[in-house]
Amino acid sequence: MSMNLNESFHLPRPQDEDIIRKEERFQIEDFKKMIRSMGLKITEQRLLILNCLHDSEARSGERHVTAQELFEKVAAKDSSVGFATVYRFLRDLAEKQFVTEVRLGGQSSRYELTTQNHHDHLTCVQCGKICEFENKKIEKLQVQVAEYFGFKLTNHILELYGVCPACQAQGKLK
Repeated sequence: MSMNLNESFHLPRPQDEDIIRKEERFQIEDFKKMIRSMGLKITEQRLLILNCLHDSEARSGERHVTAQELFEKVAAKDSSVGFATVYRFLRDLAEKQFVTEVRLGGQSSRYELTTQNHHDHLTCVQCGKICEFENKKIEKLQVQVAEYFGFKLTNHILELYGVCPACQAQGKLK
């Protein structure tokens, strides 16, 4: 059973209103609720880890950090927090879906706070840059594909891989 997906399908350009990216801000109370709901004690270390993850998103615009990058941000503020603590807490957060883990082949996993607003990822296979987007037409098409095969869609993750414009300009094509 195959579905004809070769219909004329125009993807909007980034300036089009179909592509949406909304930023979300978390408060300290949001972090405390996350930690409580995991059955963990609220500690300064856990709050610091969440704050550093959130701050890296807000300040640098880099929403996807490795465990090592996050550890370095945390250690710069409190040298008593070890890498194992950061990594273990990240894994727990990912398991409870408070943090989303994005993987790219053999590279280190990258993490971001899970937002209420769904988005998809476009990842450069050369430098690891991750662009986030939401596209109404793609979302609708995914529902149609699921329905065609008799599925009731409950969740999805769309990750596209390619070479970003900067790497293309440097001739870094695989």
